[in-house]
Amino acid sequence: MHDVMKTLHGLIETESLPDLGPNPRSGTEGAAALNKKLDAILRESKATPEAQQLVRALILLWHDHLDAGHTLAQEIEGPDGAFVHGIMHRREPDYGNAAYWFRRVGQHAAFPEIGKRAASIPGIKSTPKTYSDLFPSSGWDPFVFINLCQQHARGPEPARNPLQQIQAIETEVLLELFSTET
Repeated sequence: MHDVMKTLHGLIETESLPDLGPNPRSGTEGAAALNKKLDAILRESKATPEAQQLVRALILLWHDHLDAGHTLAQEIEGPDGAFVHGIMHRREPDYGNAAYWFRRVGQHAAFPEIGKRAASIPGIKSTPKTYSDLFPSSGWDPFVFINLCQQHARGPEPARNPLQQIQAIETEVLLELFSTET
């Protein structure tokens, strides 16, 4: 399983972090090439078919293939599918729809780890008060994150970068979670 996770992490090692919005970046891979790589990787995985589909959706979203990721995520019922679906709508950007999907997520098992890792971003807690609102006692507030993305998606790089880092943490935590679901 460790090799599968290491290989999946390799697929999200891109030149730059995904944008908060739908803007494509250089240095990403095409959907066909990614799907071919994922077919080989996921064949070795002990993850459930549903978890494998969620992994595929996350990787496609990372590489800015929002439509393909959306198609996969909307086929999965339950909190995990709603989580990935919400990420896609947040990047689309359709913030109201993202909030709808995160309401369907409820208190997700990934929230405490996302909060823990996001809180460790250098300087995040010393930035404006709004960032501290991301870290309630449950560990993570996805609705505050949606609002921050909406506020800063078109803003200057210094305001966007911590949010892009958090978005990367969110993807990493979910990949770890989904790739171990058996």
